[in-house]
Amino acid sequence: MESIDWQKKLGAERFGSDFEYTHFFVRDAGRNGLLGYTETLTPELVFSAYLQGIFPWYDEDSGDPVLWWSPDPRFVLFVNEIRFPRSAVKFLKHSPYTYTIDAAFSRVIENCAHVHRAGQDGTWIGNRMIDIYCALHERGIAHSVEAWHGNELAGGLYGVLIGKVFCGESMFTLESNAGKSAFMLFAKAFERCGGVLIDSQVYTENIARYGGRNISRAAFLRMESELLPQKLSDDLHTVFGEIAAETVRTSRLHAESASNR
Repeated sequence: MESIDWQKKLGAERFGSDFEYTHFFVRDAGRNGLLGYTETLTPELVFSAYLQGIFPWYDEDSGDPVLWWSPDPRFVLFVNEIRFPRSAVKFLKHSPYTYTIDAAFSRVIENCAHVHRAGQDGTWIGNRMIDIYCALHERGIAHSVEAWHGNELAGGLYGVLIGKVFCGESMFTLESNAGKSAFMLFAKAFERCGGVLIDSQVYTENIARYGGRNISRAAFLRMESELLPQKLSDDLHTVFGEIAAETVRTSRLHAESASNR
């Protein structure tokens, strides 16, 4: 009962005192993590799910019901274990991009929905999901990070931030290294603000390169019960802005140095 109390409290903080908390029975999930389905999908229902380590994932275009998942194992990235590849660190020193946070959420999620992915036909991000996550963004729950080349959006990512856990949902890249470099800056800012865990849900080669690993569902849920009610130690937007500005300054210094040789 105590765990449900903090979950209801967080819901009330974001949605108001009339927030309707929905309890999922995670213990009923099999190894693949499928809990069941609903016909409805609301911001309150999705937030209730995230508070319990659950997320929606289904093929909206095929007319499927909303499927709810809590996989075992869970693929996560501990921010204090992140290993940035040398090539990526080198790229940031010469990055042609500028970076923002929460400057173009709807454009980021729409790009994630429509960008072509090798080996995939379509995407799980339909119009219904876009509306839900945009509603969560308006309540300060879902966030985006953008990489800009001039005035054009070159890449980005979005996810759900609760306490000291960031649940990464999707990333897109229109120009070389745009999405990856945006993720690196976000990870640096998140760690500096006291963030602990980035949830990647299931294995991806991209996150594995940074040190992502599988943990059991039971371990993940224990960590979430500790980390979700906690607050970050600093303002993420301020810290990200400082890191992004320093990245731009460093890139310009390198460019000026190269042109003077």
